[in-house]
Amino acid sequence: MTQTVTAAYGNIDMAINAYDELISEGYPREKLYLDRDTHEVKVIVPDTSKPEVEEILGRHGPDEILARPYESS
Repeated sequence: MTQTVTAAYGNIDMAINAYDELISEGYPREKLYLDRDTHEVKVIVPDTSKPEVEEILGRHGPDEILARPYESS
């Protein structure tokens, strides 16, 4: 199953740092989304990668991290 993991940050710099770390760890850009208005980073990952993504996102001090099943449009 595929999950969308979303982390909300207090400012855009924290969100950008998390996004950049995900890229440097090898996550493909087409599976990442940086929302500059809401300071959120969203990552589409298989269940097996969810714990690692949550750990990376958590290093940057998010206000919250949520995961839900991915729904393609």
